[in-house]
Amino acid sequence: MLIIKELTLGIISSMFFAVTFILNRSMELAGGSWMWSSSLRFLFMLPFLFLIVGLRKNINQVWMEMKKQPYEWMTWSFIGFVLFYGPLTFAAAYGPGWLVAGTWQFTIVAGILLAPLFYSTGPVRRRHTIQRRALAISSIILVGVLFIQGEHASGLSFSEMVAGVLPVIIASFAYPLGNRKMMELCGGRLDTFQRVLGMTIASTPFWLILGCFALFKAGTPNTSQVMQSFIVAICSGVIATSLFFLATNLARHHPGKLAAVEATQSTQILFVIMGEAALLSVPFPSGISRIGILLIIAGMIIHTVNVKKMNSGMPKPVKSAS
Repeated sequence: MLIIKELTLGIISSMFFAVTFILNRSMELAGGSWMWSSSLRFLFMLPFLFLIVGLRKNINQVWMEMKKQPYEWMTWSFIGFVLFYGPLTFAAAYGPGWLVAGTWQFTIVAGILLAPLFYSTGPVRRRHTIQRRALAISSIILVGVLFIQGEHASGLSFSEMVAGVLPVIIASFAYPLGNRKMMELCGGRLDTFQRVLGMTIASTPFWLILGCFALFKAGTPNTSQVMQSFIVAICSGVIATSLFFLATNLARHHPGKLAAVEATQSTQILFVIMGEAALLSVPFPSGISRIGILLIIAGMIIHTVNVKKMNSGMPKPVKSAS
């Protein structure tokens, strides 16, 4: 029943992560710079992560791991955090939250397609293969997302669609790639909070540079943007990221499970729809969008059943005779 725990963690993380799309759009509508939205989130995350890891007296281990392979930490943290969050906040400047959140669901397919870039652990090093069944199930979810987007897309211009979609597709590949490569690099030696802290530290120089650009181009952020960025940092940066990384870490040795956990992020669009309706007066979906919601729910149920079947088909370990 471990997969239920992993999927539950994934869904809870997606609920907190939905705050990102809602508040990023809110900040853009209020005239805030996307560069401040990006950099402030990660700069606000640092002290909280230091506090969490410091109270557990695990900071020295983070430094030791980072010193071993500093360039790898910088590279995969840049891909997993900077190339993930920068494009998301940029897209929020040109498209509504539901468009960004909906397009972000490409990550459930991206994670599966990235499988051949990784190898299994054990005496024989084998390249992972694309899980075709998981890809098919995730495609059902993706179709549901497209149904939801289709109802609203007619009200957007072509330039808004491009600016609100292409950066998010880049982010949807960067996030699972950076996350998985860092799991591979750490090899289980760091826990989730340590890994998130290390990645945040390694990406800080890039956020400081982006913050300098924001200061030069847009001036200092207003109080509202600072407060909303702080909320995003706590809800999405600390809580959602840690829960999602924990869930993927539990499933890292099983490509089918990992695909199912990453597919839980499809529920973000449901939370975003409810949040935007409550906070930004965006109307609830109707018509074909409701079919899309049903497809997302159905896809998640099928993923759960599929992983259970995979587990039941695995040979049970033989106990040695005493």
